[in-house]
This record gives sequence, structure tokens and C-alpha cells, in this order.
Amino acid sequence: MPGGRLTQQDRRDIAAGLANGLGYAEIARRLSRPTSTVSREVSRNGGPGAYRAERAHQATERRARRRRQAPRSAPPAANAAYGRDPEEMREFAERLVETLMQTGVQRMASRVLACLFITDAGALTAKDLAQRLQVSPASISTAVAYLEEQELIRRDRDPRRRRELYSVDNALWYRSFLASAQRNFLLAETAREGARVLGATTPAGARCEFVGEFLRRTGEDLLQTAERWQHLLIPQARDNPE
Repeated sequence: MPGGRLTQQDRRDIAAGLANGLGYAEIARRLSRPTSTVSREVSRNGGPGAYRAERAHQATERRARRRRQAPRSAPPAANAAYGRDPEEMREFAERLVETLMQTGVQRMASRVLACLFITDAGALTAKDLAQRLQVSPASISTAVAYLEEQELIRRDRDPRRRRELYSVDNALWYRSFLASAQRNFLLAETAREGARVLGATTPAGARCEFVGEFLRRTGEDLLQTAERWQHLLIPQARDNPE
């Protein structure tokens, strides 16, 4: 039924469309579904090359059973704010976690980051996070340490509750991007050093030279793009360039 959950036949049609080389938009048109529904379905079930209808349907049923059996991960009042559908919120949080994991973020760190992003305040204490995610404080501690290292969250002090507060904002994505670019520059320098040690005219040295130059040039392009958009995407940067 258009607009409802994907059926087993829908998934067979998606698999057939992928096998015939159709794009997400065309498959979605034939199913009378949003393109985002098809792309999300495929990405969460192995991608275009590994998507299998029966396996995807079974995985969806397993996820649905886990949601029914698992304790609520957030207070109903928080999920229902602004007239939101709590079930739809849980499904979105799950998709966000899976997407973050596909980008390389650890599972528990992905759950913490997703929890912060779907919280209107954008900030929670470690105790809040542990309660909402139904995990131990130790798990939260490990996850936030990883996210801080990646500069994806910020640690502040809540003066009212005298506890540490973990938060997200628009500027953190920019800072995380810069941190990632800086790591690439470090790798570029190491690669160029490898070219010198191995000999730039040798196969191994030439390989290092190429990697170093590639990372340096693309890194510079990415930084220029980030700086060009910084003041538009992060208004407060105009007042606080640092």
C-alpha cells in the first residue's frame, strides 16, 4: 500500500529493479513510494550489490520484534513533544544509528550521537543518556570519549545540576570535519616521508608520493570549501572566528 510499510512483494520488486540496473528514483516511481524509502531500504540491507528481498524482509521483521520486546529508550513525553509520533521517532533514531555506523562510527557512539541529535535541547548528562539508551554508565563513558576525540560532541558543565553535560551543535560538524582533514594532512606528510625513504623512483616510493600528494591537494580543496561555507552554516562563527 503506497505510504505504508514495505511489503515482501515490494522488496522483491526492489531487488528486481536493482538487478535490471534501475535507479532508486525509477524503482520508487514504479512502487509509488518516495525515493528516500527505497534508498534507505537498500542501504540498510547491504547496498545495491548485496540487496536480497527475502533477507531484507526477514531482517525487518527481526528489528520489529526487537522494538516490541525492548524497553522504551526514551520517556514517552519527550518523544511526543510537538505532536510527534513516538514510534516514528524510534524508527528514525534506528535509521540514524545505522547510517552513522555505515560512516564508520562505533555502534554505541552512534546511539549516543543519535540520542543527542533527536533531543531538542541537544544536550544530556551521562545519566540521562544511560537511562534513555538502557545501558551502563561505563558504556556511555567509552562512547562519549570516542565522540569527543572525533570532535562530534562537546563536554560542558551544567551549573544547576553540577554534572557534565554532553551536547551537539552545528559548529561541531564543522570542527569534526577540520579534525578529519588535519588527520589526512598528517597521513600525507608521512606518505611523502615514505617516498623519500623508499626512493621516489621506486614502485613503493612512487606509490607513497602519489598518496601524499593526493591527500594534500584534496585536503586543501576540502578546507577551502569548508571555510567558504562556514559563515553561512554557522552564523555564530562571524562573532567568534576561533
